[in-house]
Amino acid sequence: MAMASLARRKAYLLTRNLSNSSSDVLKYSPTMTSFSRGFASGSEENDVVVIGGGPGGYVAAIKAAQLGLKTTCIEKRGALGGTCLNVGCIPSKALLHSSHMYHEAQHSFASHGVKFSSVEIDLPAMMAQKDKAVSNLTRGIEGLFKKNKVSYVKGYGKLISPSEVSVETPDGGNAVVKGKHIIIATGSDVKSLPGITIDEKRIVSSTGALALTEIPKKLVVIGAGYIGLEMGSVWGRLGSQITVVEFAADIVPTMDGEIRKQFQRSLEKQGMKFMLKTKVVGVDSSADGVKLTLEPAAGGDQTILEADVVLVSAGRSPYTGGLGLDKIGVETDKIGRILVNERFSTNVPGVYAIGDVIPGPMLAHKAEEDGVACVEFIAGKTGHVDYDKVPGVVYTHPEVASVGKTEEQVKALGVEYRVGKFPFMANSRAKAIDNAEGLVKILAEKETDKILGVHIMASNAGELIHEAAIALQYDAASEDIARVCHAHPTMSEALKEAAMATYDKPIHI
Repeated sequence: MAMASLARRKAYLLTRNLSNSSSDVLKYSPTMTSFSRGFASGSEENDVVVIGGGPGGYVAAIKAAQLGLKTTCIEKRGALGGTCLNVGCIPSKALLHSSHMYHEAQHSFASHGVKFSSVEIDLPAMMAQKDKAVSNLTRGIEGLFKKNKVSYVKGYGKLISPSEVSVETPDGGNAVVKGKHIIIATGSDVKSLPGITIDEKRIVSSTGALALTEIPKKLVVIGAGYIGLEMGSVWGRLGSQITVVEFAADIVPTMDGEIRKQFQRSLEKQGMKFMLKTKVVGVDSSADGVKLTLEPAAGGDQTILEADVVLVSAGRSPYTGGLGLDKIGVETDKIGRILVNERFSTNVPGVYAIGDVIPGPMLAHKAEEDGVACVEFIAGKTGHVDYDKVPGVVYTHPEVASVGKTEEQVKALGVEYRVGKFPFMANSRAKAIDNAEGLVKILAEKETDKILGVHIMASNAGELIHEAAIALQYDAASEDIARVCHAHPTMSEALKEAAMATYDKPIHI
């Protein structure tokens, strides 16, 4: 049981340490661009040149320098951190936190004995706090570049040969940066929808939704994925009426079905409305607002939905256009993703790709792991990324986090399995802080007890999921988690109890 799982972990580690075979490593890639000059011109030949300064690119550049490789990073934005830090993960989490504080002050403080006559929103101050967080973090990356001796070139990078990148700088100049190994890490961009023009005023992308100057009375979100639900939550807490229009039959289609149903019910209780199996066939924007023409996905009568602002959140596309890939013969698939092998190498020797520009989850932390592994291969070491064990988190309230297989995926594999669940309503810490919505769900192989997937819906699910991620990485059994002493009272005890419910019986329910 637990001892058998320990033996599996030892065998796994031994295999990773001794094997240099490509089967130990997963593949994939990204791409991005640049603007302006920075700490160095990069005119001399580098060991590594990275195009794109987002999570994948800047991490790859720092790791390369740490491994003793002369490295230059090219970034068009004028600020490091990519979409994630500048107009994605970080500013959205700042607004999610600020809006949650306001919502708690309105609806929860009184029950904890904290009372006041009124509470109001200062939207400019909220946005200023968000912008300050972004600014501090981007400057922090510049500091890390200096510390690790990474040359930083601001400008739009474009491949002109397998070892040369032409950079158009903000002042209208041009420079050529040479490198023995070039890594494309240009990330992704907002996916557009036919017939809808994003003006970032009435019809906005996630970028525009992070910078609205007033709270819309009615906000329509097109797309029920991670980003749409997070931004809908922000503005819903601040007072907007939120309607989510989704073509598919479910929200967040990659989520475990049982968790998804509970999650949707939770969002509906918060006032979010869903129009599933619904297609947007037309959008008419004017000074007075936006009118959307909708019809059932399967066809049928059309209806009109009015809004003050429409958020287009239908996914993201790899940013690979304008990089000169066709000029040097880099192969891409039909949706523009760069094709790479298990070492992140493209079909062109010396050219690599990581992150959102290659197949795999479009997640910042996945891109970072790609960057480290890619550079380790370049340096003659062995990198490792397992895309089946990359955690995903929806940062709403409650949060939903998962790693590994969903129950639907396990069933499709034909594997006999057990399910263990534990609700936070039975967790003492969650009850004590009056934050007990959600549950932990564990899927494990019936014969071996090996954990196949873990799904958590809780206020801090994004933090709790990493114990499960470690367990999956080392092929742990549910009994392994169950037999680890967890501090009391903590919400992480719910994971322990769910593990107990998987291989035996829980104590507190």
